Amino acid sequence: MNGNLTRTYQTPDGTVRWDVLGEGDPVVLLHGTPFSSRVWREIAPALARDHQVYVFDLLGFGQSEQRAGQDLRLAAHTRVFTGLLDHWGLERPRVIAHDIGGAVALRALLLEGARYADLTLVDAVGCGDWGTGLFRLVRENVHVFEQLPVYAHEALAESHLRFASHTGYRPDVLAAHLDPWRGEAGRAAYYRQYGQLEQAATDEFQHLLGSVPVPTRIIWGREDGFLPPPFAEQLHALIPHSELHWLEGAGHATPEDAPARLLALLTREFRPVAAAA
Repeated sequence: MNGNLTRTYQTPDGTVRWDVLGEGDPVVLLHGTPFSSRVWREIAPALARDHQVYVFDLLGFGQSEQRAGQDLRLAAHTRVFTGLLDHWGLERPRVIAHDIGGAVALRALLLEGARYADLTLVDAVGCGDWGTGLFRLVRENVHVFEQLPVYAHEALAESHLRFASHTGYRPDVLAAHLDPWRGEAGRAAYYRQYGQLEQAATDEFQHLLGSVPVPTRIIWGREDGFLPPPFAEQLHALIPHSELHWLEGAGHATPEDAPARLLALLTREFRPVAAAA
């Protein structure tokens, strides 16, 4: 992946940019916040050796359109995601989702009728009281954060990104992750998306997690500071047939902190649901 998404998909709230790599059984990668599809830059090309890999930037993120008035709630992201699956003609892709991408994938599966071959949740939002800390502070004070001087906002965004990684980023990688959030337009986009994240979006499906109908793998960085290990354990308990794998020495940004070990888990055969019952 060179970072440039060459294809577009139009939605009522703006243009989504996406791309596809390789050939074979389809795999869809969903990123979270405050990242973009760039977080998969090492994973996607490796998977594309044996699969057709779809990557895209959520509306308001990365190279997708950022504009005032966008609906960036998790329910809206889910509608865009299911629309993309139809646009791509994918009936049962493998789905791999990180952070709020996990909530999008689960909402699509449990509430919107999407169908997958299997599901992998990587340090993913999916249950519990995740809407705390900076999420809650921004949501309750969006009008204050929107007025931060650009230099102060960019320092906050950089600090937030650094906290997501346990091992740290190369300077060019950190700069690429920060780029969509720079300047006045980036500041507005950053707080626009955080201001619309709500706990209720996962509360609506948490009681259905026991009915997830596909093989499910949960992969978690042991040093995740955003969603500490108890979130993984709770998600594993709520999806009874799921596998749980730990990545030692990795933080929340597991595709950055441990790409080779993550890829090794992503390419393993799933344990069949029936065998886990």
